Amino acid sequence: MIRPEFWRDKRVFLTGHTGFKGTWTSLLLARLGAHVTGYSLSPETSPSLFELSGGANIVAAHITADIRDQATLTSAMRQAKPEVVIHMAAQSLVRRSYRNPTETFDVNVMGTAHVLEAIRATPEVRAGIIVTTDKVYDLSGDTSPRKETDPLGGHDPYSASKAAAEILTQSWRQSFFVGQADASPANTATVRSGNVIGGGDWSQDRIVTDLVAALSAGREVELRYPDSVRPWLYVLDTLTGYLMLAERLHGGTRAFAEAWNFGPLAGEEMRVRDVVSLFGQEWGGRGGWRQAAGSQPAEAPLLRLDPGKAVDQLGWRPSLGQAEAIRETAAWYRAFLTQQADAASLCRAHIERHLSRIEQASPAAS
Repeated sequence: MIRPEFWRDKRVFLTGHTGFKGTWTSLLLARLGAHVTGYSLSPETSPSLFELSGGANIVAAHITADIRDQATLTSAMRQAKPEVVIHMAAQSLVRRSYRNPTETFDVNVMGTAHVLEAIRATPEVRAGIIVTTDKVYDLSGDTSPRKETDPLGGHDPYSASKAAAEILTQSWRQSFFVGQADASPANTATVRSGNVIGGGDWSQDRIVTDLVAALSAGREVELRYPDSVRPWLYVLDTLTGYLMLAERLHGGTRAFAEAWNFGPLAGEEMRVRDVVSLFGQEWGGRGGWRQAAGSQPAEAPLLRLDPGKAVDQLGWRPSLGQAEAIRETAAWYRAFLTQQADAASLCRAHIERHLSRIEQASPAAS
């Protein structure tokens, strides 16, 4: 489980803090007592979880800037003097990457290089978490769950840019970080998470966003690939893995400075159409789906992650199975949209339930 005493008064530099995962990270870290400096562009969606939850007042410092601006990024990080850096800022949409491939590579590859260079220039940093994606793997071979040692690939520009960010981070780690002459003291790892779901995501072309819009309007949701299988993972389980890894990296153990998968446990598989069904049940039995018309960008029909290394070496495991995670996500949106619940209060309640679950599941509690 997360060690609250580790995070109390810890200085954290978080890129992408105005996004969906970034806002949840800010809220969780604030609950743990950390001092977060957020560095990001303004929220891209309306509504925005960051704005609804009062995100600018949650972080200790709220910086609106671009990770492609090396000088501003480095100056901000050096001024914040963080011990932990979590890099989430990205162009994270597959379909947008087809429309703007060079922008996607500029943000995801060169932006990551700028973050790593800023870490090098900030001697206080002890742990760096570089967030990539489960889509970094070469999926042209068999359909077995992907392990961290499997070949990287990327059919679409987004996936390829994230695979490139993985290679780039490995290069910086071997060339400039711990173990090298005049190296940065930071241990830096990459994290590859499954399809993250949770309340407050309004990004384009996401299944949950499309589902909520359809259910709110009383219509069927259009699905591009209803039989595709994805590793769905609850947002707070994802972030718990990131924070557990950061604790180990901060402790100086170089063995943890590598790539890590975070996904559902073996045997849990769910198609997109199954997500729609469960979501609709939680919404009161409504909903349905139809096949999207026209041609669609190519997507892998089956993607599974092997989280065994995180389970064995970090002691991490999801507190919610995939079905539970979908119900928890649907409950958040339904409370917000149909019961006019306050987003910040909803998030706080979900965080408290999550912390209670992982505490009860920890070996010390048994």
